[in-house]
Amino acid sequence: MRLLTVLYDRGAAQLIRAWRRSLHFRVVSVTLVSSTLLVVTFSWLLASQITAAQVGSRLTEAQKQLEQGRSYLEPQFRDRGDAADPGLNGFLRYATALLVPADPTAYYVLLEPTNKDFLKAVKPQSPQIEDTRAAQDAVPADLRQTIEHSRKSAYQYVRADPDGRGERPFIVVGTTVNSAMGQYSLFYLYPLDEQVDSASSVRTTVFVAGLALVLLLALLSALITHLVVGPVRIAARTAQRLSAGLLDQRMEVRGEDDLAALATSFNQMAANLQRQINRLEEMSRLQRRFTSDVSHELRTPLTTVRMAADMLFANREDFDPLAARSAELLQAELDRFEDLLTDLLEISRYDAGFAVLDTEAVDLVPIVNRVVERLRPLADRANVELRTVVPDEPVIAEVDPRRIERVLRNLVGNAVEHGEARPVVVTLADGDGAAAVTVRDHGIGLNTGEDKLVFNRFWRADPSRARQTGGTGLGLSISLEDARLHGGWLEAWGAPQLGAQFRLTVPLRAGDRLLSSPLPLVPEDAEPRLGPIPPDEPSRGVRHAS
Repeated sequence: MRLLTVLYDRGAAQLIRAWRRSLHFRVVSVTLVSSTLLVVTFSWLLASQITAAQVGSRLTEAQKQLEQGRSYLEPQFRDRGDAADPGLNGFLRYATALLVPADPTAYYVLLEPTNKDFLKAVKPQSPQIEDTRAAQDAVPADLRQTIEHSRKSAYQYVRADPDGRGERPFIVVGTTVNSAMGQYSLFYLYPLDEQVDSASSVRTTVFVAGLALVLLLALLSALITHLVVGPVRIAARTAQRLSAGLLDQRMEVRGEDDLAALATSFNQMAANLQRQINRLEEMSRLQRRFTSDVSHELRTPLTTVRMAADMLFANREDFDPLAARSAELLQAELDRFEDLLTDLLEISRYDAGFAVLDTEAVDLVPIVNRVVERLRPLADRANVELRTVVPDEPVIAEVDPRRIERVLRNLVGNAVEHGEARPVVVTLADGDGAAAVTVRDHGIGLNTGEDKLVFNRFWRADPSRARQTGGTGLGLSISLEDARLHGGWLEAWGAPQLGAQFRLTVPLRAGDRLLSSPLPLVPEDAEPRLGPIPPDEPSRGVRHAS
């Protein structure tokens, strides 16, 4: 029983899968089911009509014979007014001999009024009935009562064996015959063997023809659907190859019909896409090359300017105040320009696909503490308190320490810049094969949708704000690429007047896949003001994963 259940479930699952995935299967199935219902309904109606016509014809014949018998007997009985007439029996034998139906397979039964259970006359032509009681018993009792009380003709379908040849379907018609001695009952039994056989033959013929028609319709629908779905499947496979990067894939054009027009249009679209993609790739390649070349070419004059600026900055005390201030500004802008060139070179490496990891098993606790300590002077100038929450035990992870430190430096620096003189908390935790660092500030926060833009290159939440750190606008973009290179996540959350929080999550072992993060993205102190967080929106931020 369990095996049958398993097989049934498996078959049902396969049918559902085929129904959902195959247009060909759906069209053929719908055509087959609808045509089957139509053919079955038509066959049933046709067989019913033919059977009803044949049985109706037989009923008309029986009723006509019944009326002829009644019309013959009533005038004869009218002259016989005495039941003690010695010639009555001879008259009955003579009269009933004339009641023999024209159909040799039919029978008649005449019952006298005084004893409805006594069979007075039964006369089949062939074969001769030996047991007349069997023919009488073939007449239903309820039909006798109906005739007796209504004194009208009536009929009924029965299965009977009046001649010992086995039960067969009969139609029994009966009426009353009035006489001076009382009311006789006259019945005719007409067999329906031929009608039943004919109806069975009709049903069989209609069934076979309907089955052949259904199979033909299924074959035609399968053929037509194949002709239509075939090119669509080819187009789908070609589109999949195009999406996989095989831009030279095209559909074969056959004929001049609508499907050929579809294939031609699809090929034109593919050719246009290939030209546009090649053009964009060429432009992107030229842009990357231009950025890389310009960055490299600017290194040489920057080095010369840097040497001169360092000399001026070192001797600024010997200058007048205006010149000294100019030397300080020159030094600061040169630092910012050099950082921009460094970031542009790093971005160009990522764009060109040349960035590689130099992983090693390191403790993340000292890295977090080192980043915080290096940025503490900047936080002091901005009147921002830096706090760290790290485990007492080491958090060992296989990462590139230089890139992880750069990501944390960018995150903490941004938090200090946008912290609005409020505390910034850096938290480290590990668990479930992952390590996570969150950087929480309580500044202006992010508006709706800005958590999806913070990682765009050169994007700023408020361009009008005065900058304290002199960032290049590429820090978060580079941090995102560093996180992706580790197979990790870099996510952002923020809300107006509630601050922001960034979360970096990396696997403890290089190459492992992340399933969850040990730290929540939405800060616990922000949840009461945000309201309950739906289970399907655990972050209310944007996740950038590799």
